[in-house]
Amino acid sequence: MKRPVVGVIGSAHLAENRFPAQRVGERNLMAVADVAGALPLIFAGDPAMTDIDALLDAVDGVLLTGARANVHPTHFGAEEHPSYEPYDQRRDALALRLVQVCVERGVPLFGLCRGFQEMNVAFGGSLHPEIRELPGRMNHRMPRLPTGEIHPDQDVVYGDRHDVRLTPGGVFATLLGREVIRVNSLHGQGILEPGRRIVVEGVAEDGTIEAIRVADAPGFALGAQWHAEYNPDTNPINRALFQAFGAAVAEHSRRR
Repeated sequence: MKRPVVGVIGSAHLAENRFPAQRVGERNLMAVADVAGALPLIFAGDPAMTDIDALLDAVDGVLLTGARANVHPTHFGAEEHPSYEPYDQRRDALALRLVQVCVERGVPLFGLCRGFQEMNVAFGGSLHPEIRELPGRMNHRMPRLPTGEIHPDQDVVYGDRHDVRLTPGGVFATLLGREVIRVNSLHGQGILEPGRRIVVEGVAEDGTIEAIRVADAPGFALGAQWHAEYNPDTNPINRALFQAFGAAVAEHSRRR
């Protein structure tokens, strides 16, 4: 039986500080292959190399991954500032339009971390470069040692950090069978104002938006601020999300 295909967006990267490359974290690919049950297909996060129509003719769903770079502030009416850096404007140019087209066509779309933020910006929402600077917010960035270095233990870096309260009766709460979940946290930037059609379905204990859906989307169109790709093999929350995404992808493949 033919496996459905999920396009996984790449991000600009300078390998060995001199070779331009596109990269995708392997855990994203494993989550698609092992949990969503689809074939992961990396595509370039650059409109010069990736034609959206051709891409959507080839895939049955799209995963927008997290990435080191932030969405450029000019896409939501803010000015450049060092706190927003680094950028990947080629990915911006592709991803923001891709979000809209996927929703229009009912192509299953799952956004994680930066991908979650791209979904918000694609529908006119805004971002804040440092959520922790807002009154009452916690530090959502990855854990570090007292020396400032990133913690060497990946289980600590991606460990559950805070609760998220889900909208009762919403898509996330229904899908996960609960109204409170606990998630990891590895982001500095976050949603400031939700975009049109962006429905907030999950909020952290400090008020940070963590789960969204696109209103009236004809297909799966969910976003999570946390890195659900890290451990869906063992984490029931993340597994349920990738399984639901996989089911939507498989159904889209059958309809095609």
